[in-house]
Amino acid sequence: MKILKNIFKNSRSNEDGIFFGEIQNIIGFKPSSIQYYQKAFTHRSTNKMDFKGNPMNYERLEFLGDAMLSAVIAAYLYNQVPTGDEGYLTKMRSKIVSREHLNELGRDLNLIRFVESKVPTQHFGENIHGNIFEALIGAIFLDKGYDYCQKFIHKCVIIPYVDIAKLEGKVISYKSLLIEWCQKEKKSFNYDVFDDNGIDGQKYFGVKLSIDNKVISKARATSKKKAEEKASQRAYFVFQEMIDHKQ
Repeated sequence: MKILKNIFKNSRSNEDGIFFGEIQNIIGFKPSSIQYYQKAFTHRSTNKMDFKGNPMNYERLEFLGDAMLSAVIAAYLYNQVPTGDEGYLTKMRSKIVSREHLNELGRDLNLIRFVESKVPTQHFGENIHGNIFEALIGAIFLDKGYDYCQKFIHKCVIIPYVDIAKLEGKVISYKSLLIEWCQKEKKSFNYDVFDDNGIDGQKYFGVKLSIDNKVISKARATSKKKAEEKASQRAYFVFQEMIDHKQ
C-alpha cells in the first residue's frame, strides 16, 4: 500500500511539474503560487470546493481577468492616442477585447489543453477559449500583481495583435453598425426571424432584413444571432459607401 501511495504521489508531482513548466513558458515568468493557475483551468463541471465550501473553478478569475485586461488596454490606448475622445477610445477597446478576439488569443495559446473538466472538450462552446484566457490573466494578477499582469498583456495581446490603424477600420458587429446608421439616418429597419430547418435535421434560423420596408438581405444560420449578423453584413455591403461616409 505504501508503494502504491508513493507511485501516485510521484505521478501527481510529475503532472504538477509539467503544468508548472508549461505555464511558465506561456506567461514568461516563474509563478509563485501554481494553485491560482490550476484554478484558472478548472471547469465548474468538476464540482470542486475549497475548504470553506466555495466553488473552485475559473469563473471568478475570468471576471477578474476581464477587468484587468480592460484596464491595461484602456491605459495603453489613452497613452497611444492622445487625440482620441471617450467614444473613440471605448470603441477601440471594444475591438481589442471582443469575444471573437479573446477566443482567438485562447486558441493561439492552446489553453484548452489544460482544462480539467468532466465534460468532453468537444462539447464546450467556442467562448471557452476566451474565458480561460481571461481567467489566466486573473490568476497572474493574484499571483504576481498588476505589473506582471500588464507585461503579459503587452506580450500576448498588444505587441502581436494591436495595430491602431487596422483596428480603426475593423467592424465588430455589423448589426450594431447598421442599426446605428439607420437610427442616424431616420430609416426604419426590421429583422424578420423564422425557423428554416434543412433536410439534414439541423435546426436553422432564417432572417429577412428590411430597411424602409424593403427587403435588403437574407441569411440563414444555426442561431438567430448568427443569422442576424450575417444578414446585417450583407446589408452593410449594399450601403457601405453611405455608411462609411458617416463614420
